[in-house]
Amino acid sequence: MPFFDLDPLLETMLDFSPGISDLNLSVGRPPQVELDGQLRAVPYAGIERLTPYQTELIAMRLINGRRDTADKLVKTGSTDCSYSLTRRTRFRVNIFQQRGSYSAVLRVIPNNIPTIEQLGIPPQLAEITKERNGIVLVTGPTGSGKSTTLAAVIKKFNQEKAIHIITIEDPVEYLHPHEKATINQREVGTDTETFALALRAALRQAPKVILVGEMRDVETISIALEASETGHLVLSTLHTIDASKTIDRIVGVFPKNEERQIRTRFSQSFKWVVSQRLVPKIGGGRLALCEILRSTARTREYVQEGEREGKSLLDAMDAGQLDGMQTFDGELLKLIQAGIVDKELALSYATNRTNLQLRLDSEAGVPDEEPAASDDMIER
Repeated sequence: MPFFDLDPLLETMLDFSPGISDLNLSVGRPPQVELDGQLRAVPYAGIERLTPYQTELIAMRLINGRRDTADKLVKTGSTDCSYSLTRRTRFRVNIFQQRGSYSAVLRVIPNNIPTIEQLGIPPQLAEITKERNGIVLVTGPTGSGKSTTLAAVIKKFNQEKAIHIITIEDPVEYLHPHEKATINQREVGTDTETFALALRAALRQAPKVILVGEMRDVETISIALEASETGHLVLSTLHTIDASKTIDRIVGVFPKNEERQIRTRFSQSFKWVVSQRLVPKIGGGRLALCEILRSTARTREYVQEGEREGKSLLDAMDAGQLDGMQTFDGELLKLIQAGIVDKELALSYATNRTNLQLRLDSEAGVPDEEPAASDDMIER
């Protein structure tokens, strides 16, 4: 770069504050970091506001001569890659065109893979490593920590089981060293053309566990189902907000005439559906809130037959605490009562705001409102 080197800029942005999740480089704005879900400007000598020329140079530096990545950016308007800051950290990078110029968002990937305990996610998720086959999905919006949760699960496998694990990612995020397990990590665009091709090949590579970065299309989902039915444990992610929407998404990618068959196959294959949301805490910081659906006779029936009046997955999760299940609203209720999360903020994150408010009122002993007096009652 003729005007500055990229690495010192990234170093300065990372040094702005602990807990930064993303770096944002957009035309017309100063360099920005995301902290607790909010963007903050980072002062940097020589850059008051990024110009199109500067962001194009940054994009080219991030791509670092990878022709396939550059071709994808030109053809589709966006591309994913990874970037390493020597002896500091790695980033998952997305570069995209907007209004004729380039912008980039860099997700910070910690060097140390956290454990389930360090993440503060429900301890029952450690039981995923006891599964021998089937499908485990971690869902949630972008930036909710799906990849980190799966990395923690893979780390536990790696520490406990002498098995072959294959990950298929776009791009590779956490780098897993070989411990008890042997882990091969394949990157879409570098080591394989697509998730589906790599997943199909994985069936011939004798893994016990396959991690698929994302279930993006019908072909990938079909092969993942096949893999789970032939003795593999498949871990993956979806961009869905809760367990019910996850089932709808899986079924919805297939033709309508296959719905019954897919519902039956998925009901027999799925082991866990874990949905995540990051919720701000009182006093700063965020915590991962999890909804957990597990495979039981009741939940398999609801997945296979479809939800209906009196037979919803929410009801099953509410009643399935002994099996390790929980709902977003049930966990929000506990956090409000413990003074960890603001009530109004928590209600905005609720799956059913009205029902959560009623539960809060019931716990607080708020009486139901008296019915309004009618005109004839007043006359009497």
